[in-house]
Amino acid sequence: MQGSLDARVLLPWVVLAAAILTFVLFARRAQRWRIGKPVKVAFLTGCLALPKRYLVDVHHIVARDPFAARMHALVAGGLIGGSALLLIVVVPGMAGLPAYWWLVTIAFMLMFAGAAMVRLRRAGPVPPKRLSGGRYQLVPILLLAYSIGCLFIAWDDEGGEVLDWIALALAVIGGFGLALQAGSGPMRHALAGALHLIAHPRPGRFRHKRETALLPLDLDALKHGVESPRDFAWNRLLGFDACVQCGRCEEACPAFAAGQPLNPKQLIQDLVASQDEGGGNASYSGSRHPGSTPVSGVGGAVQPIIGADAMIHPDTLWACTTCRACVEECPMMIEHVDAVIDLRRFQTLARGAVRPKVEEALTELRYADDAAGRDPAARAHFAAGFGVRVIEPGESVDVLLWLGEGAYDLRYGRSLRALIQLLHKAKVDFAILEAAERDCGDLARRLGDEITFQRLAKANIATLSLYRFNRIVTADPHALHVLRNEYRPFGGQFDVIHHTALLAELVDQGKLTAITTESRAITYHDPCYLARYNGEIEAPRRLLDHIATGRVEMARNGLRAMCCGGGGGAPVSDVEGEHRIADLRMAQAAETGAAIVAVACPGCTAMLEGVTGVRPHVFDIAELLLQAVER
Repeated sequence: MQGSLDARVLLPWVVLAAAILTFVLFARRAQRWRIGKPVKVAFLTGCLALPKRYLVDVHHIVARDPFAARMHALVAGGLIGGSALLLIVVVPGMAGLPAYWWLVTIAFMLMFAGAAMVRLRRAGPVPPKRLSGGRYQLVPILLLAYSIGCLFIAWDDEGGEVLDWIALALAVIGGFGLALQAGSGPMRHALAGALHLIAHPRPGRFRHKRETALLPLDLDALKHGVESPRDFAWNRLLGFDACVQCGRCEEACPAFAAGQPLNPKQLIQDLVASQDEGGGNASYSGSRHPGSTPVSGVGGAVQPIIGADAMIHPDTLWACTTCRACVEECPMMIEHVDAVIDLRRFQTLARGAVRPKVEEALTELRYADDAAGRDPAARAHFAAGFGVRVIEPGESVDVLLWLGEGAYDLRYGRSLRALIQLLHKAKVDFAILEAAERDCGDLARRLGDEITFQRLAKANIATLSLYRFNRIVTADPHALHVLRNEYRPFGGQFDVIHHTALLAELVDQGKLTAITTESRAITYHDPCYLARYNGEIEAPRRLLDHIATGRVEMARNGLRAMCCGGGGGAPVSDVEGEHRIADLRMAQAAETGAAIVAVACPGCTAMLEGVTGVRPHVFDIAELLLQAVER
């Protein structure tokens, strides 16, 4: 394959020039991140881990959409491989090897196939609604031009100079067009994404950890939370630029589905645009925050991000349920929820700019250690007559039962009574704190009141240090998460498990014998703070398989389950939408044909039982297990 020598000689120089332009424009882009706060990053570790993070961790998420996974592999592999091969043509004798040009041809054949898939996906009969348009529509055309031009020059040996120069022109247009997109266009995500994986703010996620605990706020700092872009750590700003606007977060977000004023994809793009001095988000071409109030949309390093005269309306901030569905689905592993909480912290602590019901709840937490100002001694009233031991300081017990805020609710009291009866039947040595138990602080922390959270955390840790116990068991996934993960920076090192994990353990040990009593189909709703935050998805299902013959799964289940709408302070934030999130989730349960929705969280119980009309019955797993054990 001799081909046109001039075209083959010039093509590597075209690729080199496009590569230089790409890195120059991207370097200019990277200067924006310098406005962020300094933070330590293990660069060497990140660089060494990049191949695994990109090819395994990221691909694991991308592969949930098989078409997109194949498309991405072909485009990225062909583009990087073919371009790299063309750059090594300077090695003496390489240009004269037919095998070399065959390798280049194969690489660009793969890229062409991937580029055709990109074009088909965006220009096909029914393109996904979640994809952004605008400049993203130009990307497949540039990819096709670059791949066709390079492919023809590498493959053709008798096409003639006219065709070769046409091919070279296509390579120039495609290559330089893609390079120009690396500064402020769609292609910046390719380089920003790789750097984001190296400098990720939660590197534990790449070590198969569910690293979901919020980082403590330094209460001695001059400013609490994030007001403007410069208040974010620099690698957080980098993470926002890694967004490819694929819309997977949008598709997973319960607030967006309910028509509340939050689209996590636009939220990230708003945070990107906020870094531009005098810039705005007018160029954003994806789905907007549903029904959101218009804002000025003016950006700047020191300009406030939240406000009617800023980039993001406050309602968007308070609509988030902190369910982490967006984070779970993001192929670039961007941390949306961390950004939301950082922004809330400033609104709550510095400005006091919270919604009315939020202010009421936080006031009660600050002065009464309970979001509704209830008497701590009343927390255990549901258990009157059930022989529950109240532990005294200095005493020891095997299991300390943490009741949580759900204990005040009459409905969830039934669930806790079922749990207590099961513990008695299994002869578990357990006790409660009763009046000594305070609010765990979850609500305060999600609503941005870090001061109240840290006070409650330290007070609860001091209280727990007065007793001797082996494990803490709770039926509240929010309390589980806080006690297990978010008390650690304050010295709270506790072995905390969910009640379904303990019950599954007791059944496995033969201390509880369950007889299958339920022939009706049962579906299970995964609580966000149990599944996505803490990875517990198997124990509840093992218990249900002991109870029922017909367990069915909702389309969205496990780590990808849809939120009930009760997390992140959403019930007190009370942001209006077109639908209630709980109604949407119950409709998904009804689609399975199940007669019963099994739950494992007091918040989920309250939200799903609040759905009106004909619907499946809602039972805590402890209630269902008690029925099976008693028979």
